[in-house]
Amino acid sequence: MDSAVTDSAGTPPEPDPRAEDEPPTASPASDGDNGNEKRQEDGQSSGDVADDVPKVGAVAVADGPDPGTPRKRHWLRWTALGTSVVVLAAAGAGWWFYQKLDSNITTDTTAAAELRTYEKERPKPIAVDAKNILLIGSDTRSGAGNGKYGRDDGGSQRSDTTILLHLAADRRSATAMSIPRDLMVEIPSCLTDDGKRSNKQSAQFNWAFQFGGAACSIRTVETLTGIRVDHHMVIDFSGFKDMVNAVDGVEVCLKKPVNDVDAHLKLPAGKQTLTGEEALGFVRARKTIGDGSDTERMERQQQFLGSLVRKVQSNGVLLNPTRLYPVLDAATKSLTTDPGLNTLRDLYDLARGLRNVPTEKVQFLTVPRQPYVNDPNRDELVQPDADRLFAKLRKDEPVSIVSAEEKQATENTQRDGGSSKTDGKPDDMGPSEASATPTFPGTNAAAGLCE
Repeated sequence: MDSAVTDSAGTPPEPDPRAEDEPPTASPASDGDNGNEKRQEDGQSSGDVADDVPKVGAVAVADGPDPGTPRKRHWLRWTALGTSVVVLAAAGAGWWFYQKLDSNITTDTTAAAELRTYEKERPKPIAVDAKNILLIGSDTRSGAGNGKYGRDDGGSQRSDTTILLHLAADRRSATAMSIPRDLMVEIPSCLTDDGKRSNKQSAQFNWAFQFGGAACSIRTVETLTGIRVDHHMVIDFSGFKDMVNAVDGVEVCLKKPVNDVDAHLKLPAGKQTLTGEEALGFVRARKTIGDGSDTERMERQQQFLGSLVRKVQSNGVLLNPTRLYPVLDAATKSLTTDPGLNTLRDLYDLARGLRNVPTEKVQFLTVPRQPYVNDPNRDELVQPDADRLFAKLRKDEPVSIVSAEEKQATENTQRDGGSSKTDGKPDDMGPSEASATPTFPGTNAAAGLCE
């Protein structure tokens, strides 16, 4: 028996060089009697020793180099390496997406420098935590895809649409006030593209953007309203189209077919979903939809933007990265902002503050105006209504908005001396009490274009 022992006492036997799937057969060691005594204590007879020999060998192998250990460790190393690669790839992709979106944004440093020059003349903010952002829709024909909408006069541009967006300090409401392009205003002397300065003059509002870009538009709005503009954004035709495409279009309803050559728009009557090119034509069309006025067009633009906001909030875009990225990409690649909004982090913080605003609290209206006394093709402010609206936004007070039809009915009732009251207010309410809580015609994001 001892002659079969190849290892010294206490030394585990070397692994059998035979096939790995053949169980090893080891002879008992010199101290095997002690092992037999141990097995007998466990209730095993000495006759079971031969059956337990493989188990002894197994214990010995477990205490020494396991033939399977190198493979197991090899597998673990590859698993760890693969996991690291996936994590690094995901982080790298996330960083690439972030950098791409961040680099899409163009920073308007010229406007920032011009505004610093006139800082002493600018209004002081009253509601510190509230934000006022001037949104400018540029009608420039320069740039990729914009030439089809008209002749490019050396890159000249005017503001086809301008909206002053007021975000309440508590971020529970947002009010978007449209400023008519043909509104007669006082435009200050502004720095032009050629380094000269324009003359201070009374002209239609959209000339300010042509004279001196965003800085001139901001100074004109601040002079007109007394409201401090904290930030600005400029977006062109292509950017608007891409935004609509990124949310798979916006639903509209048309009472009549439309065929507008100037707006590149041809649509049937009825309910339909407009994608980028059609959506742009829809908000730009003036002569072929409604009464052909700029007033009606602004109302249509407000309704369309409300529907766009509602769709973004309702279909999970903000919570779905795969759907959010195309929207962010479209929103940033045709966007020019001031240095305070020129990073993805800045825009995200802004959007995060708006995501919980109820759609009925996202309101749209136009400054109170009427045909200009010297030219019916131009507009002028209606006072004191305009100053009341500006004061509410300036002080971050709630703005009460009703439909245009309801506003007209109320005015007719007041004009008739209250003989056909329909608003449910006390009969003895005088003009002073009514003016304490003025209402303005408009709409909100909860009201769609098909309602």
